[in-house]
Amino acid sequence: MEARLERAMQKRQVLFLCVFLGASWAGAEQLQYFVAEETERGTPLTNLAKDLGLGLGELSARGARIVSDRNTGFLLLSPLTGDLILNEKLDREELCGPTEPCVLTFQLLLENPVQIHRAALHVKDINDNSPVFLDKEIPLKILESTTPGATFLLERAQDSDVGTNSLSNYTISPNAYFHIHVHDGGEGTVFPELVLDQTLDREETAEFTLTLTALDGGSPPRSGTALVRILVLDINDNSPEFVQSLYRVQLPENTPVGSLVIAVSARDLDTGSYGQIAYAFFYATERILQTFQINSTTGHLYLKAELDYEAIQTYSITIQAKDSGGLSGKCTVVVEVLDVNDNPPELLMSSLTSPIAENSPETVVAVFRIRDRDSGNNGKTMCSIPHDLPFVLKPSVENFYTLVTEMPLDRESHSEYNITITVTDLGSPRLTTQHTITVQVSDINDNAPAFTQTSYTLFVQENNSPALHIGTISATDSDSGSNAHITYSLLPTHEPQLALASLFSINADSGQLFALRALDYEALQTFEFHVGATDQGSPALSSQALVRVLVLDANDNAPFVLYPLQNASALCTELLPRAAEPGYLVTKVVAVDRDSGQNAWLSFQLLKSTEPGLFSVWAHNGEVRTSRLLSERDAPKHRLLLLVKDNGDPPRSASVTLHVLLVDGFSQPYLPLPEVAREPAQDEDDALTLYLVIALASVSSIFLLSVLLFVGVRLCRRARAASLGGFSVPEGHFPGHLVDVSGAGTLSQSYQYEVCLRGDSGTGEFKFLKPILPNFQDHPLESEMGGNSNCRNDLGFGIQLK
Repeated sequence: MEARLERAMQKRQVLFLCVFLGASWAGAEQLQYFVAEETERGTPLTNLAKDLGLGLGELSARGARIVSDRNTGFLLLSPLTGDLILNEKLDREELCGPTEPCVLTFQLLLENPVQIHRAALHVKDINDNSPVFLDKEIPLKILESTTPGATFLLERAQDSDVGTNSLSNYTISPNAYFHIHVHDGGEGTVFPELVLDQTLDREETAEFTLTLTALDGGSPPRSGTALVRILVLDINDNSPEFVQSLYRVQLPENTPVGSLVIAVSARDLDTGSYGQIAYAFFYATERILQTFQINSTTGHLYLKAELDYEAIQTYSITIQAKDSGGLSGKCTVVVEVLDVNDNPPELLMSSLTSPIAENSPETVVAVFRIRDRDSGNNGKTMCSIPHDLPFVLKPSVENFYTLVTEMPLDRESHSEYNITITVTDLGSPRLTTQHTITVQVSDINDNAPAFTQTSYTLFVQENNSPALHIGTISATDSDSGSNAHITYSLLPTHEPQLALASLFSINADSGQLFALRALDYEALQTFEFHVGATDQGSPALSSQALVRVLVLDANDNAPFVLYPLQNASALCTELLPRAAEPGYLVTKVVAVDRDSGQNAWLSFQLLKSTEPGLFSVWAHNGEVRTSRLLSERDAPKHRLLLLVKDNGDPPRSASVTLHVLLVDGFSQPYLPLPEVAREPAQDEDDALTLYLVIALASVSSIFLLSVLLFVGVRLCRRARAASLGGFSVPEGHFPGHLVDVSGAGTLSQSYQYEVCLRGDSGTGEFKFLKPILPNFQDHPLESEMGGNSNCRNDLGFGIQLK
């Protein structure tokens, strides 16, 4: 029989499951679903994707998940299929107790973009609990004088089920004296009342033992039993009566333990032991026994444990007043718990995104929900964040909030934000909860490297050693990580003749510049190129700076003698008339130095001469002059050794040898030439190099003039020049290459001298080479000069311009 009932119950459970598994909509705002309690774990309830009209994979793509107040996840969402699955067996009595309907609310959170759908799961009761009496034996004393029709309230059974499955009826075992009347106590509760059918006779039957059965309304119904032991007493014809049958009291939930709740009072008209009253709870529930206690003598009801409005709002307590004769009366005390603001708001974080990429548009940082377990204004909340942060709170449904960026973030300004979310309720006093979240800002490559200088000037001494470190280029990048890792490089130049890669190199990591080979100041004094700094971001950003390398001169070039040329195949002899006065200009040594500055300042010194004291050299211009009058005793030929030295450290020098031949009869040993127009010379700041500048300009002028003379010689065919006394040349031109020297002065006859000029001579004096005579071989000057034609073999000097 029991197995048959069990199978029938299982079939009914399957039927309930099929009926309640369907999803329904309770209005457009909230999704409604139903399930019977004790349904097996893993049972699919509905397909949320179809209910919301979403695609098959859209729930997974949008990060859908179930959010609930409960700590345990009673529901499970399959993002791939969209099925909503029962994750555990539900016990309606454990979840909701006597509350009907039993509704479990939850939310479906879609994170991308943020969207929240409210839903409720209704847990339907099944008849899985039998009625239970707290006491298996109910003692009852009845006076034998009790008139038929008297009623006696018995202990009611407890049934955790609700609705039709709850307690609905009582029966008692058949007997001739009593029957059961079911009394409706309101709010769905029924009480058994024992009704006396006929007068008792203690002498005939002193005690009755009856079986009280409690039945619920389930199908099949469940039942529970208790024994009722009835003792027939002698006459005690007055039962205690309470002053009020119903007491109501309101208590704030923060009432201190031990406080007096209420004092109940009952009267008994009997005297003696039958008039003594004892107060006690009448079949109170376990929760009432834990929360309240009553003084059996005074009837004072005290608070035994703390009240919690959020757990239970109302207590219904039945108090019995019983005299010593066993008669009793009952009253009901209804304790209403008043809410106080004793629960601070709670912030429940659903999702948090960190880090946030800088420069991103409006981005959802966090999604959270606010909950306050108080009611009324005590449960209303306000949410805020500091105003000086680039974030804003946006309220959503069901106390959900989204924290979004108000503007694009800049990691270089703030790499991290500590955001304090403050939640305050509207109770009195107000309670506040603060929750701090840390949001990191991730870097993107939005800052190009910046050089510490827009241009760099580096100095390098020429003739440096290879791979010499000449300086460091530095750049910084405000980004971080690989976006801030800088690589240096040499940028191509616009001058193809400058092989930059063969001259310099740069360390790609440190920016150190190296000269790869020795530099020559005389070849190139200044290098200009650009250096690039590139980060490793994506895309990479770069910048460039100008690098100017100035080569410093070193004294690495000895002076070079332009005149007289020392490598000529024949010696060049200078002619000196014996009648020359002291200070007579014999010749001028012309030298240059490829170095610059002090390294190119030249000084001249007479080291050795055939006749000491006869000649002197001016130290700064190289002019060789006579120091005294010539005499007959002076040798006809003289050899002078001169030293040309620069002003470098250490100084460099060159020596030059001059040959001077003394001649007789020259009254005018040289012819002044007209001034030749000079080309503009380059400006030099140093006054001491003025002679060198003039010499170089003269060389250029002489070269151009030589070309003109060569053309003139070819065209004019040895035109005659003016006489020596009245010799003059039109400015800028020579009339020919011959100069006629008359017999005036110390010479005995007229002579013709050939005039030669070279542009690279670097001097500005006329030079007599040889006379042109009809009878050249017989002239004493030729023999005395020893064939001075050797002087023009290489140099080509006939006249030296000054």
